[in-house]
Amino acid sequence: MMSSRKLAQLSVICWVAVLFCQSVQSQLQVGFYTNSCRRAELIVRSAVRDGINKDRGVAAGLVRMHFHDCFVRGCEGSVLLDSTSSNSAEKDSPANKPSLRGYEVVDDAKTKLEAECRGVVSCADILAFAARDSFDLTGGISYDVQAGRRDGRVSLIAETSDLPAPTLNVDQLTQSFAKKGLSQEEMVTLSGAHTIGRSHCTSFSDRLYKFNGTTSQDPSLDATYAASLKQKCPQGSTDSSLVVPMDTSTPTISDVSYYRDILANRGLFTSDQTLLSNTATASQVNSNSRSPLGWKRKFAAAMVKMGGIGVLTGTTGEIRANCRVINS
Repeated sequence: MMSSRKLAQLSVICWVAVLFCQSVQSQLQVGFYTNSCRRAELIVRSAVRDGINKDRGVAAGLVRMHFHDCFVRGCEGSVLLDSTSSNSAEKDSPANKPSLRGYEVVDDAKTKLEAECRGVVSCADILAFAARDSFDLTGGISYDVQAGRRDGRVSLIAETSDLPAPTLNVDQLTQSFAKKGLSQEEMVTLSGAHTIGRSHCTSFSDRLYKFNGTTSQDPSLDATYAASLKQKCPQGSTDSSLVVPMDTSTPTISDVSYYRDILANRGLFTSDQTLLSNTATASQVNSNSRSPLGWKRKFAAAMVKMGGIGVLTGTTGEIRANCRVINS
């Protein structure tokens, strides 16, 4: 448990971050492109649907990409920028490569938007729309996305240290999200994004073979589940292509199976299973597991709030012509 001093410090961080998020969110608005590019959201949704039809896993990639964008420099599209000869960008960090996917969907949407409304729709907004549509098209719900973000011009691999790692415990997760103005309950809610998608074995293999100095396997892992994971992720393997589904039963559907897995000690990451180690977060896991629609509504609200982190609006930033490179 956190000390009272740490809790007080955390409350101050949360309050400052929330005030900042509220001020920038007020500059975003639903229907931002109604007059300047009326079909913007429809074009993005079509590109996302096409991408999912080709590869169901793209949906998880786009939701995660929006999250990873917002947690580094704010929601301003820096995760989409390619590295150059003089700079290593965020997307080439081990935290993002090779796990992030869906860049081609963003490219497709951007190409079509530039053809219809040149220089109007930002890459950051495309990503926010695409995350919403990915959630909706995989069994979640749709929700209004505030838009008006502009694109940043900087992407630094070193700054991906802001991303919460899969090895974090519940206190570390709470602090990581608090720094971005998100509450502990919103952290638990957004963790539910792990209901879709996959993970590379390297992200959790220590739980199977090198948990700590006295125990090779994480004792919080269900034994049958651990045995199954070991079959798919052999000890000592250097094959970076080995992956397993994040959700044991419905890995392509946005539902509450993620929370039910945690209750059965089948949370894949340490950062998943740790949600049972705290009374408050364990209660939220239980509640979410019993309320599919309730969780979806909370997830939508948390995504909207997250989408306001550190945004560039007005005349700051730019509207990239190509999401992979800054304008010349």
